[in-house]
Amino acid sequence: MNKKMKYGSAILATTLILGACSANNATKTTNQAKNQAKQTKVTNGNWNTFGYDYGLSRNVPFSQITKSNVKDLGLVWSQKFKDLDKNVPNGNQSFPVVVDGVAYVTTSNNFVFAFDAVTGKQIWEWAPPQDVTDKITKTGMAGTNRGVSVGNGKVYMLTADNGLVSIDAKTGQTVKFVHLSDFYPDITAENGYYESSVPVYYKGKLLIGSAGSDNGVRGFFTVFNAEDLTPAWDQPFWTVPPKGEDWLKDGHFGGGGTVWMPASMDSDTGMMYISVANPAPDFYGAQRPGANPHTDSVIALDINTGKIIWEQQQQGHDLWDYDTADSPTIVTAKVNGKEQKVVTVGTKGSEWFAYDAKTGKPIYTNVAFGKIAHPEPTPSGVMVYPGVLGGQNYAPDTFDPASNLDLIPSIEQPGIYKSANNEADVKANGGFFGALTMGTTFAMPTDIKAFGRITAVDLNDGKIKWQIQTDDPMRGGLTSTKSGLTFYGELGGKVKALETATGKELWSFQTTGNTISAAPTLFTKGGKEYVMITSAGKDPQIFVFAIGGDKTQAQANGAGTNTSPEAKK
Repeated sequence: MNKKMKYGSAILATTLILGACSANNATKTTNQAKNQAKQTKVTNGNWNTFGYDYGLSRNVPFSQITKSNVKDLGLVWSQKFKDLDKNVPNGNQSFPVVVDGVAYVTTSNNFVFAFDAVTGKQIWEWAPPQDVTDKITKTGMAGTNRGVSVGNGKVYMLTADNGLVSIDAKTGQTVKFVHLSDFYPDITAENGYYESSVPVYYKGKLLIGSAGSDNGVRGFFTVFNAEDLTPAWDQPFWTVPPKGEDWLKDGHFGGGGTVWMPASMDSDTGMMYISVANPAPDFYGAQRPGANPHTDSVIALDINTGKIIWEQQQQGHDLWDYDTADSPTIVTAKVNGKEQKVVTVGTKGSEWFAYDAKTGKPIYTNVAFGKIAHPEPTPSGVMVYPGVLGGQNYAPDTFDPASNLDLIPSIEQPGIYKSANNEADVKANGGFFGALTMGTTFAMPTDIKAFGRITAVDLNDGKIKWQIQTDDPMRGGLTSTKSGLTFYGELGGKVKALETATGKELWSFQTTGNTISAAPTLFTKGGKEYVMITSAGKDPQIFVFAIGGDKTQAQANGAGTNTSPEAKK
């Protein structure tokens, strides 16, 4: 093996990496689009929840920005978060929510800002209590936050230290703050748990998972009551057995299976769908025999009871950190010429799957959208495609009902993995307050340039219709429109639009930001359509575009490799 490489210890605090029309087709897709809209509650052009609708399609019914006028998009306003609060840290993975003309946006370390979404005027700021910041610093946990939910006049956020807060949406004042450990004592930062996801608000409930698989925590998913922040279920749905039982009987450091991206929700059936992460230790599986059920899986649950309805595993006995990371997407699509409600998901292993939403019966499996070559890790090291970043990481796909295409953002980058020799090595490579991590070392080859892909899969036959290569790894995700456009951002700070049906690039705008690590939010206000997106890096910012805005572009800041703390799960 003569590839240049740079190895780093897989300690969570320093190295964990996380690891989709045309209007002319409207007639034949009318019923399909109507069914898709059942997932959506749209008022005043809002973007109400993480994925726009509860099914997380990220497809908006807006058509003011078109393929012919998208070139006229320009900047309406932007804001540097550190100019508002010097304590805002580097990095950002915030997916903004816009309700009734107010944008609610987070930063790393759990700062929350409310803006007039059209003018950019700050309405309020919620700063995290000092003990939250202190816990992030003390444990070295990721301060990543991907956004908030809004409902019943409140803004809801999960804090990195496993807290859950409700904030008055008008004033920014704290209504109530609890920690998950108040109800489940083991869910603490000291045990390796942390929160980076969005607590999805649905009919007075909050849908909650956590991060920390790589620390060997016991993964879970639960539902809380939004009114008083108390559990709605008797117990969480635990994705893996306790240590010392079942496939964790012999290992001392195993676990994993966290749910670190938001759940999708079918409002017709009361079924919700979660993506479950990798087992731990990540690259050493001798003490966790078998397929390690529920890890690297899509699971359907009853929202009222937490009872499992069906489960499908995408990668058994994972040795490569191939989480089913991005949230499952619920879509009504044409499948083999017939309309069907489907759950789709892409994985960090560069494979795409589709299942019947009600039964979980596989429709399409193992559709490869990137290079796949992953031998079992050895103590001397092996080259693996894809590496720990994916594949499709957390960056969300988008489904366009007009073209029947699911567009998948992905990363093409290998990794070099060195496995542990034995469980003693697992312990030696651990860290994070006694929580054990990957039990190995890994590196990115320095002489292989990473890049990205966007892949369009036709739900009718499960085949790839088109695929494009992007200069930068696709870290942020995609958002599509009724008018046949798909928007996204790149690590170099560009925001782009392409034609959904073909992948042809139609618009590009260089911002003053870089390391864009979240997907765009689209909304309308006063009859005008807007595109909003956040950027990360050392100077995190927010940008809003519209037809008629300022077309003056910035100088390129240079694409960064997203290996800073916000790149963690």
